[in-house]
Amino acid sequence: MKFFIDTASLTQIQEAKDLGILDGVTTNPSLMAKEGISGDSNILNHYRLICDIVDGDVSAEVIATDFEGMVEEGRRLAGLAPNIVVKVPMIKEGIKAISYFTEHGIRTNCTLVFSAAQAILAAKAGATYLSPFVGRVDDINWDGMGLIREIAEIYAIQGYDTEILAASIRNSRHIVEAAKAGADVVTCPLSAIYGMLSHPLTDLGLEKFLADHRKANA
Repeated sequence: MKFFIDTASLTQIQEAKDLGILDGVTTNPSLMAKEGISGDSNILNHYRLICDIVDGDVSAEVIATDFEGMVEEGRRLAGLAPNIVVKVPMIKEGIKAISYFTEHGIRTNCTLVFSAAQAILAAKAGATYLSPFVGRVDDINWDGMGLIREIAEIYAIQGYDTEILAASIRNSRHIVEAAKAGADVVTCPLSAIYGMLSHPLTDLGLEKFLADHRKANA
């Protein structure tokens, strides 16, 4: 399973890369705003800076909700760097745009996905990635990981090439569950990745090893 970091922070992206486990980045207007980035030219330049750090795919989201606007924005975003993937919302005009981008060799990430039916449409349109929002599904008392499993089963049966990118990941346990459920990619905050490092027995074991070393060298 590939690890993407969900942020617009260049510092966090570099931290994740330094761990040696970073496969890509997803970001959106809300995450850009958190970093104080606004204005089209500044946002486009920030995408370039992210792509300078990251070797893998970088999802850059369109703002338009009409077909023509999505195509115009998507072509501009795709022209920034070869590893840009255009993030498109799961709406009727979005499916049309994904189909267009597929025909023109532009890779896409279909976002705001909450059902297997939507996942089928995105795959039929040729989306490179599909982003089911696990945490948000859980928030309304549905089963986010169950959705990942259902989509993975359908994609395996139908032979779809679209990769399942588990999004809205809240913690390190979500990452493990997404891997078990069949996600190809997980995108999450850096804190969730760091959470995977932690276990009390690791801490106790290291403390004992160091204590024994000190005794042996006293």
